[in-house]
Amino acid sequence: LAAHFPATANREAPHQSLPPNLDAALAFANRKRDTPRRSLTPSAALEILAEVDIFFSPAPHCFSTHAIMSSGQLQAKTSGDFYWSKDEEPHAKRRREILAKYPQIKELYGPDWTTCPQIFAVVSAQLCLAVYLGNHASWGVLLAVAYVFGGFATANLFLANHELSHNLAFKSNAANRVLGLVANLPIGIPFSVAFKKYHLEHHLFQGHDHVDTDIPTKGEARLFSMGGAALKVVWVIGQLLFYAIRPLFLRPKPMGKWDALNLVTQLGFDLMFMKLAGPRAFAYLLASVFLGGGLHPIAGHFISEHYVFAPGQETYSYYGPLNIFVYNVGYHNEHHDFPKVPGSRLRQVREIAPEFYNNLKFHTSWTKVIVDYITDPSMGPFSRTLRKKVE
Repeated sequence: LAAHFPATANREAPHQSLPPNLDAALAFANRKRDTPRRSLTPSAALEILAEVDIFFSPAPHCFSTHAIMSSGQLQAKTSGDFYWSKDEEPHAKRRREILAKYPQIKELYGPDWTTCPQIFAVVSAQLCLAVYLGNHASWGVLLAVAYVFGGFATANLFLANHELSHNLAFKSNAANRVLGLVANLPIGIPFSVAFKKYHLEHHLFQGHDHVDTDIPTKGEARLFSMGGAALKVVWVIGQLLFYAIRPLFLRPKPMGKWDALNLVTQLGFDLMFMKLAGPRAFAYLLASVFLGGGLHPIAGHFISEHYVFAPGQETYSYYGPLNIFVYNVGYHNEHHDFPKVPGSRLRQVREIAPEFYNNLKFHTSWTKVIVDYITDPSMGPFSRTLRKKVE
């Protein structure tokens, strides 16, 4: 972590500028890995910390109803800037308080074995459909099916990788990684391994400036705030592309052996698939990715999860029928509160502790989320909550 977040290596830095239990977290991570600190890579440390209940957060006694409900105290928002919170992210606090009252939620932790067969079923269906359409359908039919069916299939596989990034298919980290490579195949672009690195940071450092790459850069936000609804439509169409390339510029990471394996496996598969099934079949796979990640109902989750529709609340759940296609990722407050609970059991978190969630704003339509984002002048790429990065 010291190599990944250089300021943490300077032990003369003011303690209050560091996550309160960083030293304890590092000590635990090293004991868990049972290796010297110098050999513990940042990504390995993040994986270990993601498996235990010591996320960077205030001490257990730092509870407040206000923190449970919102982003804490906000600075006055100015035009052309994000919402800035003066407090820590709310999920660690809420998790501690919920567990104090409902310790049985820990019984929901752990992998869900049904994730593996679901992935193989969707991968098989998407590849078979690509082969058929690529060799028997017109371009119009191919693109229509890519939007109607392929968009849901690729969203399912993206969110399957989201589950796997939290090790929620198997207990073994390596087994989850390998299954992630399989789920990556119909996407056509290697992303599984890199996604896990950045996603764990999103959980551990939600909203931290220049650390949480889920948030648009200031330049990106300025550009797509200049043209009203028209440019917001362009941003929504390309949001998946921006989501993918933003980390590479904002927070590049060295390539490890799993990254290399992901790259070689995916490129090898792409070349073999195009040779055996034809370029049109591969075009169907790519069309499914980009059509399903833009102006598509299922893509509403990208906006609904953390874009601020009610100032003071930075994470929103979606309770609607489309959750069935994407591992209940709509239960997003529940997921951030308990990332060790698989999507199939997130509904039970809300059922066990309803008083912690029923008072939060939530969405019931991802399509409406997209429409509101585009048509509401107060919404845009700046509608995210940030906090100063650890330094």
